Amino acid sequence: MKRRLRRARVVFLVAAFVVAAGFAIQGKAEARAYRRQLTSAYYHAFSELSTASRELDTALRKSLYTTPGPLRESLYRQIYAKALAAQYALGELPYGNVELERTAAFYAKAGDYAAALCREDGADALENLGALANVSRTLNQALDDLRLDLDAGALELPQVRQAEAALAQAVERGAQQLGGSVFQDVESAFQELPTLIYDGPFSEHMTRATPKALEGLPDVTQEQARQAAADFLHVSPAALTLLSAGEGTPPTYAFTLPQDGGSGYVEVTRQGGKVLCYFQDRAPGAPTMGAEEAVELAQNYLANWGFARMEPSYHIQREGMITIHFAPVVGDVYCYPDLVKVTIGLDDGTLLGYEAHGYLNQHRERAFEPPAVGRDAAATAVPQGLEVLSAQTALIPTAGGTGEVLTYEFKCQAADGSHVLVYVNAQTGQQQNILLLLEDETGTLTL
Repeated sequence: MKRRLRRARVVFLVAAFVVAAGFAIQGKAEARAYRRQLTSAYYHAFSELSTASRELDTALRKSLYTTPGPLRESLYRQIYAKALAAQYALGELPYGNVELERTAAFYAKAGDYAAALCREDGADALENLGALANVSRTLNQALDDLRLDLDAGALELPQVRQAEAALAQAVERGAQQLGGSVFQDVESAFQELPTLIYDGPFSEHMTRATPKALEGLPDVTQEQARQAAADFLHVSPAALTLLSAGEGTPPTYAFTLPQDGGSGYVEVTRQGGKVLCYFQDRAPGAPTMGAEEAVELAQNYLANWGFARMEPSYHIQREGMITIHFAPVVGDVYCYPDLVKVTIGLDDGTLLGYEAHGYLNQHRERAFEPPAVGRDAAATAVPQGLEVLSAQTALIPTAGGTGEVLTYEFKCQAADGSHVLVYVNAQTGQQQNILLLLEDETGTLTL
């Protein structure tokens, strides 16, 4: 009897321990789940903050090279919008754990000043914008460092205060007196502003429109599309497997094929039977060629596909491959809305990618009006402090890609050695757009 009682007690204690352990395990699992959710929230908040802050920095830097006119006013509005977006991103951070008052004050100050400039341009605007740009550059470097830490591994909760301290110190290091200007709260509410897109074939309004290069062309059958893809890749039509039939925007036939131990993917438009895009998932080996040789190979591919004169604009190298952006040249006009992107493997020169969204969306016969402003006269719109290195005539998209405008493209060098593209309207002589060139050993990007 006593033995049975002791056994019952043991069983009860074991059961109680199991139940308690179960609750503990469940509690720990829930704690881990909450921790993951909180970490994810931190990551999202910092990601949004990093994006908004980077776009604010770009707008501030561009504003330093503008002259009075519509482009300058547009940049002031961009600065306001991006500063506001950064403040919203800061609002996603849990202020109970993180105090980002100095950082928030900087974004508020930048936004308020841009709003004031929208109402009335100040005589000391460039000086003040330059000071804000200096702070922004330092702050963005700190944000980039934090983003690298996030990408390397989840942000741990004890590191949050370190993140706040790094951001606060960055603002303090870059802070300057902003010309004695007084920044006040903005009382007039600005509407949400659209993002200005330079190369925007994937913008919503662009994806809804009928590609101009396909207008008037008949639809092709599935087999005709298969043959077009086979001709493009110099393979047998039998090697292509249909993946989707006449779907998407624009409607395309999609095919896959085995290639070099991997697979390839190609889309052909249902209207007109034109190759829209292609990519191969092969990982290139060690590079054996440089950028110049790869650009020449890409131009040969384009010539074999029937393209007329195509000139490289800029390129990016990564992971043993190079992606080159080509623009068709009509007469002496570089037509940037009609970009074609070609990716080459730097190990053996094979084609790894092709994308013609911009070209098919925008390319057509154009009649250019003679410029009302000569190149020398247009050069006067380039501000002092920039040295003109080269000039050419270029057709560029208007804000958001809704139209086109003929311009002079002036490649310039700033005092710090960086390069800037200034576009001057060939009819009005006013600045139309400004792009910042980011150049390093991997290639060139435009902002």
